[in-house]
Amino acid sequence: MSQFPIHNMETAPEDSKPLLQAATQAYGFTPNLFAGMATSPSLLEAYMSVTSIFNNTKLSETERQIILMSANRIHGCTYCMAAHSLIASSSGVPAEVVTALRNNSPIADAKLEALRQFSIVMVNARGWPSENDMQALIAAGYSQQTVLEVILGISMKVMSNYTNHVLQTPLDGVFESTAWTAPN
Repeated sequence: MSQFPIHNMETAPEDSKPLLQAATQAYGFTPNLFAGMATSPSLLEAYMSVTSIFNNTKLSETERQIILMSANRIHGCTYCMAAHSLIASSSGVPAEVVTALRNNSPIADAKLEALRQFSIVMVNARGWPSENDMQALIAAGYSQQTVLEVILGISMKVMSNYTNHVLQTPLDGVFESTAWTAPN
């Protein structure tokens, strides 16, 4: 397998440097995911743009993390599971929700569990949910808009999860306390 670089400001392509600077300002460090994506300025820009758009949906932080962490787990992305475990915990997502997402166990809140189940269906069915799957989400209190925003969140995770698989992105030190191992 080809070794992909994890860039810094000196080695990154010129078009990636302002994006890495923005990431560093936003996070207080340059996440290895962004430094790896920097090889393709277009991918890095797309990921950062989709992330910003997804964060501006009407979904709560907990709901967004349910979608993202469900996709991370199914895709077996150890980097993103560790990163989002810390992000979720630091953003006020209840600890029991983070634990349920990491362990693939039900969330006690029925509405949030319906969102988790729908997110799982969407990833596993590769975007082919049944009418019953969509109706179960809507019956739980969500809307057609939510169905489409689940697609947005999963799309974001496809970019990062697949990139981490190809790059074999090393986990940043800040995420070591929330390291996650995919079950066999």
